[in-house]
Amino acid sequence: MEVKEYIDNARDNMELAVEYLDDTLSRIRAGKASARLLDGIRVDYYGSQAPISNVANISVPDARTIAITPWEKGMFKVIEKAIINSELGITPENNGEVIRLSIPPLTEDRRKQLVKQCKAEAENAKVSVRNARREAIDGLKKEVKKGLSEDTEKDAENEVQKVHDKYMKKIDDVFAAKEKEILTV
Repeated sequence: MEVKEYIDNARDNMELAVEYLDDTLSRIRAGKASARLLDGIRVDYYGSQAPISNVANISVPDARTIAITPWEKGMFKVIEKAIINSELGITPENNGEVIRLSIPPLTEDRRKQLVKQCKAEAENAKVSVRNARREAIDGLKKEVKKGLSEDTEKDAENEVQKVHDKYMKKIDDVFAAKEKEILTV
């Protein structure tokens, strides 16, 4: 394998770690209504599991409410059951036309808990980035044994380290933004 391939593989893996973190943090409730809170919830739709956004219109009329308008009347009970069984911790209200989710304000303890949860997710992403760096460097060291010059290997290691540092900063930025969102009352 060429040096560039090791660096590109590491970069791709690091990018995936940041994307996964961003997706995971978007599902953590921060006291504000967001349609992305429902992304992880699946409902039974004609024998297959589908996201709620595929069977209903989701809107956010205000900062504390999510409105779900199913496209079929038969989906009301299925969507409500899926929300109740999810980890969201919100009880849906159904008036026969719209399912409403009222997002309660967070207590100080709950905010601290959510920040801890976000910090753990960020740390997992950092571990993934470090693993990608280690794999790239290990691969480069094997290439030296196959005939790659040590100078080229050191330059490539430095490049991998720069990419690593860039993605670590991205993870810190994503976490800081989510932390601010959670702690803003």
